[in-house]
Order: sequence, then structure tokens, then C-alpha cells
Amino acid sequence: MRSIQRLLGFLVVAGALGAGPAHAQLQLNGAGATFPYPMYSKWFSLYTSVDPTARFNYQSIGSGGGIKQITEQTVDFGATDGPMTNEQLAAARGPIMHVPTVMGAVVLTYNVEGVKTGLKLTPEIVADVFLGRIVKWNDAAIAKANPDVQLPARDIIVVHRSDGSGTSYIFTDYLSKVSQTWSDKVGRGTAVSWPVGLGGKGNEGVTGLVKQTPFSIGYVELIYARSNQLPYASVVNKAGKDVTPSLESVTAAAASVTDMPEDFRVSITNAPGEDAYPIAGMTWLLVYQKQSDAEKGKKLVKFLDWMLTDGQKVVPDLHYAPLPPAVATKARASLAKITAPDGTALLGK
Repeated sequence: MRSIQRLLGFLVVAGALGAGPAHAQLQLNGAGATFPYPMYSKWFSLYTSVDPTARFNYQSIGSGGGIKQITEQTVDFGATDGPMTNEQLAAARGPIMHVPTVMGAVVLTYNVEGVKTGLKLTPEIVADVFLGRIVKWNDAAIAKANPDVQLPARDIIVVHRSDGSGTSYIFTDYLSKVSQTWSDKVGRGTAVSWPVGLGGKGNEGVTGLVKQTPFSIGYVELIYARSNQLPYASVVNKAGKDVTPSLESVTAAAASVTDMPEDFRVSITNAPGEDAYPIAGMTWLLVYQKQSDAEKGKKLVKFLDWMLTDGQKVVPDLHYAPLPPAVATKARASLAKITAPDGTALLGK
């Protein structure tokens, strides 16, 4: 009996010792943009092989929610596709840094019977559809841009985001540059007063609505259209060239940024260049410059450093564009500004 008790006692102690590594795991909580969510999910999974003690809990709730939660310090990092405004930064509980992660294309995806591929849109058409000025698929402007496409005489069902969204920021930033009417009446932002249309929550919600709604059109990040086998339009760019959204055409848009600002808040919509896709954007993780928890801050900085180096190598797998090398190098250098509560730099600790 005593020998059995000794054995059970040994197993309990051994079990407790074996559970040690699990207790050593540290979870980083984040929330925000749906635009890069597929990429972030892959990174978080891959990084556990680099640091088995790191765990991530990321809520894909939209850029507006990410900005709100990092401002209120209810998460360790936020995520947004629309940079925080000066007013939003001033309202935060300390300096917040924008760390660029990847670039992507916002595409016009559609569900039109008989039009499986090949739809071509001009900036004027895109603006007028979302302003509610063009209401039929066989409108003269769309027909002129697509002479070889049989367009139905059906109403256009517009789908947009219902939540605060960085994807909306990229899209409305583009529309504000190509349409004075849009700029005057609606403007740019993570949330705007849409003139027409149905609202869907997240890139997932817009994709779902377009997929189930005949004769609809909406805007989503490229991978959402591709993974749901939905077609997406090519768009005439600033140089007058018809460009299909792709890794290469997003990279061409980023090439227009010759002088990256120190805070990385930059727009690459409606970029010059014959190969540039015009509705492209950069996305960022938002982190406090002075971390409230030194241990979490150290984990976060190490992850960010990996993301800007080895993490960039897997970006094309999900149809995002990696950061230009010069931008990634500059972003890595900026990580030296992130400190513990006592002001000690966390990079390399």
C-alpha cells in the first residue's frame, strides 16, 4: 500500500514538473483589422515554433475596434489599415507607434450572372456606383468600359462595411482622390455615411453578402475574394492603364513612396506608375512606445522583429505583398524606441 502511495506521489510531482512549460506560456492579446487577419493568423501559428512560450489571442473586429481597444489599453496591440489620426493619437494614454506589417489590395468583387471574369472598371464608374448614381449593370458607362461583356439590365446591389474598418479607409481614401463629389459629400475614414447599399461586418461579412446576393458588388481584401472563389474587377489606374490586383501591382503602388515618414503613416492609393494597382494599402500593428508590462513588451518586440524579417518571407503565400526592404529595415530600427515601464529599451533583451 505504501509503495502505491509513494508511486502516486511521484506521479503527482512529476506531473506538476511536466506542466511547468505550459505555465511559462505568455499570451499576447490583440484586436483590430480584418484586412490582414489571414496573414496574422499564419504568423501567430508559425511563431510558436520560434518561441513555444508565446501565444496570441487576436480578435478580428475591424480597424475601428482595434484603435478603440489599444487606446483604452484593453489589448497588448491593436491593428489597423487606416492610420490613427492626430486627434486619436492625442487621446491615447501615451505615444502609440505604427509598425507596418504587409501591403494588400482592396478589390471590387461581384456576383453577376453571366459575368464570371473580365469586368473592367474606371475610377468614375467605381465612385458613381457607390454614390448611387449608376444603378444598373448595363449602364452606358459600364457598357462602354466593357464592350465585349454581356451586361444584364439588373439593379446593382452595393455592399459596404457596417463596422469601423481600415479596408473602408483604404477604399474611401481612394475614392476621395479620384472623385471630387465623393470627397465633398462622403470623404475618407474608417466609418463614413454610405450613400447607398447593404452593410456587412468585417471582410468576412461583405464577402458573404456578395456571395449570397445576386447582382451585388462590394470591396474586400484580395484573399477574401480568392478564397471564396469570387471574381474581382480590374481597375484603370492613375496612368490610364487597366490593372488587375495582384502582389506585383501592389508592390508597384508601394514603389511610389520614395520618402517614408518617420511614423509610417502613409497612403499608397491612386499611386502613379503604369503597373500600380490603385486601391492598395499598407496595414499596421499599433503598440505603445512605453509598455505597461515589461515581460509582455519583450515578447511583443521579439515577435515584431521576427515579423519584419523571417515573417516577410511567407507573405506572398497568402497573396499579400511584403514590405519593401527599406521600409522593413526602417521599421526594425524603430523597435528600439519601445521600452519597459522604467524606460529600458526592450529590443534585444
